Amino acid sequence: MQIKCPECGCDRLIRDYAASEIVCMACGFVIEEKIADSGPEWRAFDLEQRAKRRRVGAPLTFTIHDKGLSTMIDWRNKDTYGKNLSPSQRAQIYRLRKWQRRSRVSDATERNLAFALSSISRVCASMNLPRNILETASVIYRRAVKKRLTKGRSILSIVAASVYMACRKCMVARTLDEVTYASGMGRTEIGKSYRFMVKELRIFVPPSAPSYYISRFTNNLDLTSGAETIALHIMRVAKKMRLTSGRAPLGIAAGAVYIASVIISERRTQREVAEVAGVTEVTIRNRYKELVESLDFTVRL
Repeated sequence: MQIKCPECGCDRLIRDYAASEIVCMACGFVIEEKIADSGPEWRAFDLEQRAKRRRVGAPLTFTIHDKGLSTMIDWRNKDTYGKNLSPSQRAQIYRLRKWQRRSRVSDATERNLAFALSSISRVCASMNLPRNILETASVIYRRAVKKRLTKGRSILSIVAASVYMACRKCMVARTLDEVTYASGMGRTEIGKSYRFMVKELRIFVPPSAPSYYISRFTNNLDLTSGAETIALHIMRVAKKMRLTSGRAPLGIAAGAVYIASVIISERRTQREVAEVAGVTEVTIRNRYKELVESLDFTVRL
């Protein structure tokens, strides 16, 4: 039933939650006061916050094989009041837990997903990757399972390839060697699985840009923000002059960081930069010479 103003009969009403009143917009008559706010007491500024703060259960997630839709039976043998259960009730709860575990993972596909998604979580945790990488890698692996790309291949290699692909898609600077170390799989096997998944899933993976690695290198070398700014400027100019084409991103980023450290008088040796970047000193010297000669500026060593 629609409420109307008893004074003017207008149905254009406004709820003033600050004053806890219902007011007529036409004549200003206060129809009702001390109204109760039926909405939540929390505020949300985006969809992610709204999903997290709702009290109707956890939000959906692709990192769990059942997407977090199933329920869990608590391991403590206590009732809602905190009292201990009787022996017969404990036996009944034990049977319920057992069948709950069996019903959550009912077939081979779900067992595959449960093991693989837990492995993805482990790899992402060991590499300190953000939550969006974990979700993206889980979605990629689910697509691979749906297309039956995991048959005849190691699950862990597909897991590592999914994490590496997620890092590339989300533009997070992680090398294949880092994923290899975190997953414990061979670099060649992960590379084969990665190329196979890119081809079969038809996923566009942007190439690694050298600028993604500059921030990591400057932080690991304890350089100031000025070195990072100069190195990024060098990379922008080098990209415009097409000096980055056909060059490994790690090597050219390391060369730019080395030049920046010399320019701001916070010089780091080529060996220190090479150890942080995971490249050889020869690579840094070659990239350094190319950048200095092509960009036409002088660096005093």
